[in-house]
Amino acid sequence: MTASTCDAIIIGGGLHGLSTAIHLAEAGVRAVVVEKDHPGRHASGVNAGGVRRLGRHLAEVPLSVAAREIWEDIEDFVSDDCGFTACGHIQIAETEAELAQQADRVDQLQALGFAHEQLIDKASLREIVPALAHHCLGAIWCADDGAANPYRTTQAYFRTAQALGVRVELGAAVTAIERLGGDWQVSAAGQNFQAPVLVNTAGAWGHQVCRMIGDDAQVEPAALMLMITERVAPFITPVLGAVGRKLSFKQYGNGTVMIGGGQRGRALPERNIAETKLAGMGNSAVTVKALFPQLGPVNVVRCWAGIEAMMPDGVPVIGPSRAVKGAYHAFGFCGHGFQLSPIVGRLLAELITTGQASLPIEAFSIDRFDDLPANGSIG
Repeated sequence: MTASTCDAIIIGGGLHGLSTAIHLAEAGVRAVVVEKDHPGRHASGVNAGGVRRLGRHLAEVPLSVAAREIWEDIEDFVSDDCGFTACGHIQIAETEAELAQQADRVDQLQALGFAHEQLIDKASLREIVPALAHHCLGAIWCADDGAANPYRTTQAYFRTAQALGVRVELGAAVTAIERLGGDWQVSAAGQNFQAPVLVNTAGAWGHQVCRMIGDDAQVEPAALMLMITERVAPFITPVLGAVGRKLSFKQYGNGTVMIGGGQRGRALPERNIAETKLAGMGNSAVTVKALFPQLGPVNVVRCWAGIEAMMPDGVPVIGPSRAVKGAYHAFGFCGHGFQLSPIVGRLLAELITTGQASLPIEAFSIDRFDDLPANGSIG
């Protein structure tokens, strides 16, 4: 079978794969994206849409800050505003210990030269979220963070990639990866694709691609759940989280409230599905009622989950393969890769075209898993 040739093969057509394809196309690199489903089937399209720097792992902060700059003018990148609004993100503290933890966090960031997170007191918190329960003592406030529409964003990336000449193969699950001289050959959906560069942006299936080329990484597939309520009168503007609770909370313009924050359903990656769990959704409901008692009688109208790749240290893999030349990875974003997608694609394109990334990515190296057992998976 004759192979279709290109400059780079990208496995995974979610936001990070499409972002990489866009940046490569802008640099004159011809890419083919191979996607087993359709863009946004799992993590890219079913997340909470948070565009946040708040609460990031310190290693992610430079990337998140750079990504926020792109989000400010996201329409210049993908010809769509993606529904982005800078509504602010706030992380509340309910105890003195949590407030002290937040103060330490802000001090750490300021020592590194970052001032986007601000510690606010109880009075300032109530000005921003007057409906919040009175026991909350303060918060970290990031006024310029915000949220976007995941489906709209994924489709905008998809359209932009295609407009730039990127070939996107949908419904094309990878069945084999071979090394042919200095090239990679990827087999998918009865076709062969050949290129000198291979990019793994396969999300919760990223470790499977790793194994096919001789790399390995610890990945736990997780089904992160979200639910949405019936419409209620407006009562909150920013996205809200909490130090001591699994919570991501946002009210939309139509009055519905989206509730997430890390409660897990059942991930079945071998069947390509994610199932919700009533117990987890119940925990989220209890959390919301504790912080906003007035929402107790409000009905949940829909819930869903998508499969995301979780890493043992909470940060993704971004960078070149440790096993072979010409292969690169970006996966394992632990439920918070949405905001990073425009900058991760740029960094991968830089690595591919120049050999260097413009931001520090050493903390995301796959080399940190050198001590893995042979199978390398906890999922």
